[in-house]
Amino acid sequence: MRRMRELTKLLNEASKSYYQNDTSVMSDMEYDKLYDELVLLEKETGTVLSDSPTVKVGYEVLSDLKKVRHESKMLSLDKTKDTAKLKDFLGENKGILSWKLDGLTIVLKYRGGELSQALTRGNGEVGEDITHNAKVFKNIPLKINYTGELVIRGEAVISFKDFEKINETLSENEKYKNPRNLCSGTVRQLNSEVAAKRNVCFEAFSLVSSVDTPDNDSKYDKMKWLSSLGFDTVESKIVTADDIEEMVDKFRDEINGNKFASDGLVLTYDSISLSDELGSTAKFPRDSMAFKWKDETAETILTDIIWNTSRTGLINPIAVFEPVELEGTTVNKASLHNLSIVENLELGIGDKITVYKANMIIPQVAENITRSGKFHVPEKCAVCGGETEIVKMRDGKALKCTNPNCEAQAVLEIVHYSSRDALNIEGLSEATVEKFVQEGFIKNYTDLYRLENFKDDIIELDGFGEKSYTKLINAVERSKNANLENFIYGLGINNVGLSNAKLLCKKFDYDFDQIINADIDSLVEISGFGEVIAHCVKKYFENEENVSLAKNALSFIILNEGSKDDTKLIFEGKTFVVTGDVFKYKNRKELQKEIEGFGGKVSSSVSKKTSYLINNDIFSESSKNKKAKEFGVKIITEDEFIEMIKK
Repeated sequence: MRRMRELTKLLNEASKSYYQNDTSVMSDMEYDKLYDELVLLEKETGTVLSDSPTVKVGYEVLSDLKKVRHESKMLSLDKTKDTAKLKDFLGENKGILSWKLDGLTIVLKYRGGELSQALTRGNGEVGEDITHNAKVFKNIPLKINYTGELVIRGEAVISFKDFEKINETLSENEKYKNPRNLCSGTVRQLNSEVAAKRNVCFEAFSLVSSVDTPDNDSKYDKMKWLSSLGFDTVESKIVTADDIEEMVDKFRDEINGNKFASDGLVLTYDSISLSDELGSTAKFPRDSMAFKWKDETAETILTDIIWNTSRTGLINPIAVFEPVELEGTTVNKASLHNLSIVENLELGIGDKITVYKANMIIPQVAENITRSGKFHVPEKCAVCGGETEIVKMRDGKALKCTNPNCEAQAVLEIVHYSSRDALNIEGLSEATVEKFVQEGFIKNYTDLYRLENFKDDIIELDGFGEKSYTKLINAVERSKNANLENFIYGLGINNVGLSNAKLLCKKFDYDFDQIINADIDSLVEISGFGEVIAHCVKKYFENEENVSLAKNALSFIILNEGSKDDTKLIFEGKTFVVTGDVFKYKNRKELQKEIEGFGGKVSSSVSKKTSYLINNDIFSESSKNKKAKEFGVKIITEDEFIEMIKK
């Protein structure tokens, strides 16, 4: 009984994170293993706890979207990993085998040929009304050639390709772990403009009810009819007990080419009348079953954990183990994603681990049998030797290199230095910087002033020529006349935005040497600085290499007299937090620059000291909105922020 209570708590917490908070705290494989253990214990004891996930369907809806009760209850599917069980399940009946897509289940209702309602699955009995978002899905017909009432079910999904593109536009601590989490977060937005930008697709998998549809008893024919109305339907095949095992293998062979993520297959009887006759149990329909491939696992020995520094400074852990065969290929590495996963697995070099391929594609560490916990969190970046720090991310804790001059971060550093609010070197794109770094033309931002040494090589590069080269050199020349605050901002000192750079210059009378040698007490005196920013500035200029690079760059630059910027610091002393999608600015970084340009500060988390939270979805139940309400922080939209500037 004690173990049953432990399992119930673990599984319910995992379901809550998955369905409600759009995050995954454990792998599907781990969830299934614990779920199966609980089922066996319930059979053994004859007891089922009231909050057991084996008798509950999903979680309660907790958002500001309108709640609507489903006309027919949406049940979970019983599942198996044994093809023989699928064969027994079919017997003499004909079935339909299709992908079990890993997205968010949606119910669509059409009246008079038009989409009238779209609901999420919710807890199976009550869903959330997301009609406003469904209307901007990439492939949902808004009008169909059928005027009777029609109710269908399907899966909202985002393709792997779109998932990668969208994640690239998000900051590191906002990136989503997988397409399913991104899709769930998108579909449940209050603002449909978010969904419109993210290419959400709808794949129909079931006709729930209709009038005057093709008069036969076949679900398969009903799905073909839906296709004729313009709906994309989940790929499916007619199967019998004679060919079910062969067909499962064919689906398995197609996994790597899938456009959307899937977590198995669904088998259902083709006969509608048979399904109606069988009905359902309290939890499962009797006419359908989910199939998950048995994850091919292999035991091996962990030989190393590589801490790989990215361009953004995040240090990503990678497990290295003795080579094993999985799903027909040899693998010896698997991403551990972040520090939290390393800690939860209690890894240590020499541990015996089991590995598998998630959805038969991505190598993952499934379990640590030894659990020595002897892993060492690096205190220094392997690339540059700079100090590391632990930062909070969407999916847990991560490790980051604090050295802005880290070679792994060179591209980002140079792009930042060249940005509009820094030295404003027009036309120097990130792609160009990457190319120049790869060719060895530049190693750090000071090398931008020596590009003329590589004139012939640059002109010969693909996409360049005499005209492009001249345009770039002219932009570099213009950047040599600069304000000190823009230069300091361009150095990329942690927590020092443009507004803080202005305050720093003002405090020390625009004297760079005074700024370099400033002590903590003097820095803390600056309005809005505090201990954290003061220590960031002090730490940066204590690094001799940082000072050397800065002075080297200044040898090319003529600082404008007094570096006076007449912009009114209307937000001086105000702290902003920005969350969610933005629409008036190109991205949240541009909005942050606007705030800092008027003397405000931007923080990553809401506290009692926060002045405003900017969120276009002001009714969201996000953690930041909840914190803002708790602390009495005013939540404003972009439009309200822009109006503040105008006034």
